Amino acid sequence: MSDFSPKRIQLVYTLCLVTAFFALVYFFIGFSINFKTLSLFHLSTVFIFIFCAFIVEKRKLNTSRILYFITFDISVTVTASYIGKPGSVEFLLLFAFALPFLIFSFRREKKFIAIFSAFALLLWTLLFITKFNLFTTDKLDPEIASKFIYPLSLGTTLFLITFQLAYFSYLNSAHYKRIYLKKQRAIEASSAKSKFLSMMSHEIRTPLNAIVGLSHILADTNPREDQRQNIEGLNYSGKILLNLLNNVLDFSKMQSTEITLENIPTNLYDGVKQIQKIHEANCNKKGIKLKIEIDDNLPIVLLDIVRFNQIINNLLTNSIKFTDKGGVILRIRKGSQTNTTVTVITEIIDTGIGIPKEKLNEIWDAFTQASSTTNRLYGGTGLGLPIVKSIIEAMGSEVKIESVVGRGSRFYFKLMLKKALDSELKKESVKNIYNFENKKVLLVEDNFINVMVAKQILEKEKLTVEVANNGEIAVQKVKENTYDVILMDIQMPVMDGYEASIEIRKFNKEIPILALSASIFMEVKDKINESGMDGFIFKPFDPKELLKEIDHFVNKKPTSK
Repeated sequence: MSDFSPKRIQLVYTLCLVTAFFALVYFFIGFSINFKTLSLFHLSTVFIFIFCAFIVEKRKLNTSRILYFITFDISVTVTASYIGKPGSVEFLLLFAFALPFLIFSFRREKKFIAIFSAFALLLWTLLFITKFNLFTTDKLDPEIASKFIYPLSLGTTLFLITFQLAYFSYLNSAHYKRIYLKKQRAIEASSAKSKFLSMMSHEIRTPLNAIVGLSHILADTNPREDQRQNIEGLNYSGKILLNLLNNVLDFSKMQSTEITLENIPTNLYDGVKQIQKIHEANCNKKGIKLKIEIDDNLPIVLLDIVRFNQIINNLLTNSIKFTDKGGVILRIRKGSQTNTTVTVITEIIDTGIGIPKEKLNEIWDAFTQASSTTNRLYGGTGLGLPIVKSIIEAMGSEVKIESVVGRGSRFYFKLMLKKALDSELKKESVKNIYNFENKKVLLVEDNFINVMVAKQILEKEKLTVEVANNGEIAVQKVKENTYDVILMDIQMPVMDGYEASIEIRKFNKEIPILALSASIFMEVKDKINESGMDGFIFKPFDPKELLKEIDHFVNKKPTSK
């Protein structure tokens, strides 16, 4: 019964009761014309149709439908035999011929449609072959049949056809209305979730931006060796926290949107060399070894290195977490290649606890681990591997796993990547030398720590920085002063970044406004564009990326005509 829609159940139930009513009408007609056998036969069908409605409610839809069609078709044929051709009762078989297409599922129950349509057609044919003497030779007076029964037969047929079409349309309308309401509630829930996650993203990334920024500044101040270790620990913790946050937000985003890849010329060795520093401290703490093997002769490829590193980080974090002795190996090697493409094979091999064979498929499900014991002992969100799977599939490949309990696991995947062109390599290899002499920045930010971090980064490159703590102050400052670029935080008190940008654009359409946002959601990016901002800098920002983006707008060369 669970396979049948409530719509079809309701239709069968109502049809049984309506047909029972018409059978009762024909009982009284048979009684009035002194056809007692026919009237008693129709009385018995009344109880059968009511019984069909009863067993529909008892979760026996198939039994009900089969019994209904057999009873209805035979009832019409018996009545037509008694009434004769002038009464045209056989027209009701037209209704019976078409009805299976509505009562049964055309996708799953074609055999029932064929059987009961053919059954109605067979009985109709037999009536004509036997000259309406299929069940009896007793006949009603032809004049009574043509004057009274004929219009009743046509009326009954038309009513039943109209009723079943109208009622089916009504059920469809109610069904799609429910679907629409559910869809609206789902959209509202998704929107609320996105707003919540966007807010949480901003609130968490704001202090995280300070952690990453301050560790970057401290590392540039020639610290003592013991201080350097503390700084690296701070930076490591910030990156682990950022990775965890990215996993949660990426999982939410991947449920509703496709992953967008940004392929740039990448030297894989340079791109992943920081990974050892991120994970080495944790390996040393556990007393296990981390080994990274990268082919020396890998060409420069077009790759989304941020997403690739996210894959590697998640897989390494997973392997290190479940390895208590031995070690973990990250191996990146070259496979087959052509003049324009190369296959890159990536493996993460560990000597950890391994995964039971029956659990190998489950580990790719969100919030799932191999067992509850694993979760208690090792912790984790259960999001790392599902996100790995999603990103690798977006890159046109699939991640595979080999594992033996007690001996370890091997995760591996192959990516067919395009080789970078010489022109792209030259463009990437140009070193950024910034000319920010006499350039003035308005930093619109309400968080004191973030202001301190950003000012140090910007002023180190000889940028003049003024600060506005909310959008309203920013608008006033732009009216009174000249700036080369505005760095605009999105969420602020008094007036947020969107409204401030809209106000600034009313009187200044030239000054570049770059959004500082911690949100990954497309609706935020769309709103940034709609409010007149020119660019987007993601928090926590990489100082190099921040300076590169500012340079792009501040020292933009005029287009030659």
